[in-house]
Parts: sequence; structure tokens; C-alpha cells
Amino acid sequence: MKLFTSRYVLLVAFSLLLGACQSTPPAAEIPDARATAIAQLEQSLASSELATAEGQLAALQAESPNDQSLEQYQRQLAEAYLMRSQIVLQKGDVNAAATALARARALMPKAPALTGGVNGAVAQARKAELEKAEAALKAAEAKPKARVIDPTAESTTVALNINDISKLRRQLDAIAADVVNYQCDVSIQAPRTDDYPWLANLLTKRVNKLDPQFDLKLERQILRSVPAQMVLTPRKS
Repeated sequence: MKLFTSRYVLLVAFSLLLGACQSTPPAAEIPDARATAIAQLEQSLASSELATAEGQLAALQAESPNDQSLEQYQRQLAEAYLMRSQIVLQKGDVNAAATALARARALMPKAPALTGGVNGAVAQARKAELEKAEAALKAAEAKPKARVIDPTAESTTVALNINDISKLRRQLDAIAADVVNYQCDVSIQAPRTDDYPWLANLLTKRVNKLDPQFDLKLERQILRSVPAQMVLTPRKS
């Protein structure tokens, strides 16, 4: 009887212990919100998502304005913007380079040496762009007025008066002037094979008279369904 009682007591105690273990959940780990935010900031920096990183950094600084440990992230972000400025500047995008440089300077206003070199490069690139635009404007103003072509169009097609030799000569004089002044390549389109040589010869003589050094590029196209014509295409600078 005593043996049975002892076994019963042990069984009850074991059952209570097991029930207590099952009813008490393990303490949940509460994530550190600040650590998570910093990890997200670091991820954004590593992924070059600079605008996102800047917003995340601003939120952290607003929560902890006196936290000096955030300065390292601010400098990393400024350096990332600076690097982006250098990269896009090398690709010729001066506006994007200036924007990235402005963000770098805003993040590190007390470190002018950080952005000094790129700032000078951006200024030089802007100056070069301005000089190029001014040169192009002066060149356009210096050119004689176009006689047959539309200078703003990719190409101009001129139908030829091959049945009236006097009109054709005047046409070819005007075409030759535009070819030289606007650096045009010429495609001679004619319905007959025999039309090409004499039209090419008449145009070549006029171009050489205006500019013996001009590199005239002619293309022949025999198109039975179209009248004789010339397509003038200004060369891209």
C-alpha cells in the first residue's frame, strides 16, 4: 500500500511539473527597434539606395539628436553621394552630378575638402557645356540661310526638274550650297540607272567649286517607282 501511495504521489508531481512546462510560454525576444533601423540604413547604403538611406538617417537623428554614433553614417552617405556625382559626371550628365554633389555638401557642410574637387569638376563641365552651346549658336548664326533643306529636319527630299535643264541647274546650285554649308550626305534616287552618273557629276562639280576639300558622300538608289530626286541628310556633329 505504501509503495502504491508513493508511486501515485510521484506520478501526480510529474504531471503537475509537465503541465507547468507546457502552460508557460518561453519569453519572446523583443527586437530592438533602433538596431533594426540602423540595419536597414546600412542595407540601403550598401545597395546605393541613397535617397532611402537619407530618409532613414533623418528619422534616426530625429529620434536621437545627440547620438554621435550616427555621424559615421552621415559621412558614409555624403561620400556615397560624392562618388555618384563623380560617376555621372564622367558619363556627361552634369545636372545629375550637380544634384548629387549638392546632397553631399548638405550632409557634410563643415567638410568643404570632401567636395572641393568634384565641385570644381562640375563647374568646369558646366562651363564647357556653356561654351559648346555658344559655339554651336555662333556657328548656326554664321551659316548662310538654307536654300532647299530644313536644317531642323533629319533629312530633306528635293524633287529634281530633270525635264528643264535651266531649272535643274539652278536647283543643283542651291543643293550644292546647302550640302557644303550644312555638311550633308546625299542620296540620289532615280528611276533609271543612266540618270545617276550625270546627276552625280553635275552635283560633284558644283560642290568642288564651292569647297574643293569637302568630302562629298553620295549614295545611289535606283527606284523605278519614284521620280528623280535627292535626299539631303545633315551629318550629326
